[in-house]
Amino acid sequence: MTIKKYIKRAFPKVFSFFKNTPFLFKATKALERRFIKLRYVALRSKKTTYSSKKASKLLNQAKALELFDAKYYSAQQCRTFSCEQEAFEDYLHKGAFSCVNPSKNFDTELYYKCNTDIYLSGEHALVHYLAHGKKEGRLALPAKAKWYPKAIASSANGEPTTLKLAMCFHVFYGEFIDYYCGALAKFTQQVDVFVSVASEELAKKAIHDFKACSKVNKVVVKVVPNHGRNFGPMLVEFASDLQNYDLFCHMHSKKSLYSGRAQTQWADYLGEYLLNDPHVIKQVLNHFNDNPKSGLYYPTSFWMMPDWVNHWLKNKPAAQKFTKKWNIELKDDFLAYPAGGMFWARPEALKQLLNKEYKYDDFPGEPLPNDGSQLHALERMLGLLVEKNGYKQLFYYPKTGQFTHDTSYILAQYVNTAEGLKNQLNNFEHISFDVFDTLVRREYFAPDYAKLLLGKALVESGVVSNAHEFVKSRNIAEFKVRKANNFVGDVTIFETYDYLGKQLGWSNEQAHSYAEQEFAYDLHMILPKDEMVDIFNELILAGKQVTVASDTYYTKEQVALMLAKVGISVGFDLLVSSDLGKRKDSGTLWQHIKENLPEGQSFIHVGDNAVADAQIPGDFGLQNLHILNPLDKWQAGGFINPFVGEQGLNEAQILKWGPLVSDFGRFGFLGE
Repeated sequence: MTIKKYIKRAFPKVFSFFKNTPFLFKATKALERRFIKLRYVALRSKKTTYSSKKASKLLNQAKALELFDAKYYSAQQCRTFSCEQEAFEDYLHKGAFSCVNPSKNFDTELYYKCNTDIYLSGEHALVHYLAHGKKEGRLALPAKAKWYPKAIASSANGEPTTLKLAMCFHVFYGEFIDYYCGALAKFTQQVDVFVSVASEELAKKAIHDFKACSKVNKVVVKVVPNHGRNFGPMLVEFASDLQNYDLFCHMHSKKSLYSGRAQTQWADYLGEYLLNDPHVIKQVLNHFNDNPKSGLYYPTSFWMMPDWVNHWLKNKPAAQKFTKKWNIELKDDFLAYPAGGMFWARPEALKQLLNKEYKYDDFPGEPLPNDGSQLHALERMLGLLVEKNGYKQLFYYPKTGQFTHDTSYILAQYVNTAEGLKNQLNNFEHISFDVFDTLVRREYFAPDYAKLLLGKALVESGVVSNAHEFVKSRNIAEFKVRKANNFVGDVTIFETYDYLGKQLGWSNEQAHSYAEQEFAYDLHMILPKDEMVDIFNELILAGKQVTVASDTYYTKEQVALMLAKVGISVGFDLLVSSDLGKRKDSGTLWQHIKENLPEGQSFIHVGDNAVADAQIPGDFGLQNLHILNPLDKWQAGGFINPFVGEQGLNEAQILKWGPLVSDFGRFGFLGE
């Protein structure tokens, strides 16, 4: 239960008085942040460890059900264990936060994703299944591979390297100092430690504990303001120092949580494969030692993060400062970057970032938004900067125990089939769908092609002189209408053409006719996304509540015509932004949907826009399933985007490549 719901139930009169005021919003957010912090610390303190006797008992139970296979686990982890129990204890440790599998008969990740209550409680997947899950009828599904990395050779053998190493830690929770010291105690070579902390009390602990660690040569501790999250202290306090080392590791303990709930698994996952596992870390150091053109290392993105974690989301505008300074072009919407902001790096690979004097005022102050800030953009720019400087990114994939330079992991979660998608959606009582590029597609893909066709027709009839200029004027008119409404709600295509008609001297009848003509061109090009339409109609036949929600300037009646053309006509609620005055990308439509959901009803939304259809409903606590936009899938297939810049309205490009992109992206997943 959220804090807001608790206030509503416990103090209904107070809630009624304050429910529409900023006071309640600010108060509940403050309480939720405090609750998350307290629960995070509590979860850290109650981590489960298993005695040898307990581990042995669990091992026997798992073997009896053929759910642990030491040979399989050793092969998957690319390592040799001294005995069966050592292998099982390694899985007991890692299976609580990683996607490693104990045998071909049990998929750890799938168990957590099918039983999110177990994940959120911090329980171990296999241990829960042995103790409770089997009796409760929960499924132990076979291990399923979605991604096979192009692995590179690596070695944990050999002498310690002669690399000069620095550890850069930003500490918000004191227990992370204990964790870091414990990990460094297992290091095979000496390190220097640079620590930024939030208080004098933490500073004393850091100095004492790190100096007591035998593997630490030098300790530098700075008390810093709560400004710039983890990047601010690293760059303000230590950027100059870090350039004196061959490698540095940057880690922090202050977590931003996508779910709004306190879990420790993401931090444990990053900590394990960046610092704590000697077998992995030795291979990392050996690789950097032997491959001078490797510049950045981190494990692949945490497996319980949203599928769209490697998308730019709202962060491209905030990245412009870096792209201009570093002369980097942003080509794709998906990219490889250290999600969570923790990594090993060769300073030379990040020279433009480090070789500068910083002040805390160079970074945005608190409170920061969940996304879209300069710091969120900087995190995504790291891999691009490394590659700009001629270095490679190195990744570790825990499920197979392999290292790779292969960036295709960023789309690994988008491997699915129509049957798999249908099975996922069948678990929900209420399913919502986006329209464009989710249920319907355009024959030539380009959304503005209908406007261009209208522009060409108007040129032929002598109404306008240039089709491309007409498209620009039409889009500017839409923007002006939105601006006149203070960007609140939405506009219809008819409002846009009324405004444009006034600028061009058209009658109201002409403006209305041209708006209808643009729609007619678009309607003519609408095609079904066949698998999605079939699934949509099957869900209706199965008695599910189904909603269609679209941000569009087309009217509700026009959208209904498009849906009818592809075989969707009855049994659903249609929510259109131009009709409701509420949009998905502003959050107002999601607020509307959430407020009208019956309490306890399970809900999921399916759509292709990573922000409007996935990130924002997630911010409202609404389950979502992001599918690939046709162009994203096209690029995932290794093809070049043919619609970059002005090519987006080049008719020759549209006619040549549009049908190919549209057909390739008919189903919004990979591997079908």
